[in-house]
Amino acid sequence: MKQPEHPKLEDISLIGILGALSDPVRLSLVCRLAKGEELAWSQFEVDVANSTLSHHLKILREAGITHSRREGTRCFVSLRPDIEELFPGLVDQVLTCARNRASQLQRL
Repeated sequence: MKQPEHPKLEDISLIGILGALSDPVRLSLVCRLAKGEELAWSQFEVDVANSTLSHHLKILREAGITHSRREGTRCFVSLRPDIEELFPGLVDQVLTCARNRASQLQRL
């Protein structure tokens, strides 16, 4: 089975990453992946159709945030490790801000 295409490191932009992370569903997917494990698509617990989940994961992959690999009929996703080299601390900082904001909203 053909493996998904990923952008070269030099083709990844800050605007592309921030744009991909601007969607709440995609942000929640990255939060889940930030725990450091590779997940099968079926392990993501989001309230969207499978086609929508596929779309969101494609956006994250094309932005250079995630790495996808196929194994038989299954697809596994993880955070792209070399993104940290390009933008040190960016993903962690965005996730920290998102968690802090969610915490603030829960207190209201």
